[in-house]
Amino acid sequence: MVVSWIKREEGSTAVEFAMVAVPFIYLLLGIIEMSLMFVGMSTLDSAAGQASRVIRTGQAQQSADPEQAFKDALCDAADTFLDCSKIQYEVVKMNGFSDFSSFPVSYDENGDLISQGFDAGSVDDVILIRAVYKYPLMTPLMGSLLSDSAGNTKLFVTTIVLETEPYDVDLVAGEL
Repeated sequence: MVVSWIKREEGSTAVEFAMVAVPFIYLLLGIIEMSLMFVGMSTLDSAAGQASRVIRTGQAQQSADPEQAFKDALCDAADTFLDCSKIQYEVVKMNGFSDFSSFPVSYDENGDLISQGFDAGSVDDVILIRAVYKYPLMTPLMGSLLSDSAGNTKLFVTTIVLETEPYDVDLVAGEL
């Protein structure tokens, strides 16, 4: 009787699944976390690209508050997935495209962008636009593997360098 009880295999599948369930579920959570990270990165890139158009075409420069016009365009494009209040940015007028190396990205001890301000320039100016977002990681092990800034976060950075179009400086923003 004892020998037949020991040889029974009815619960072996449940025991085997119990041994692999935790790593399997953690793997699934990691895949989901990575997917959400890539969506976040793509969202920031796209939002910065759409907001840069407001500067490239002169709409921001011709508005009453150029920085707010840029921020509104950035937030309109990013609000579907990212918390707009946590997006940090800088817009800097450069002397030319070769001047790019003079504007390295700088962070403080908390991982926040040290902004060089907001200057949207004017007609035919070369402008550097940089947006930074600290994406919060939710899975503990993924956080320890991927975190590159304070607070279990992943730093997303997108940089755009453009030349503003020769827009008519006499037009008001509503007539563009």
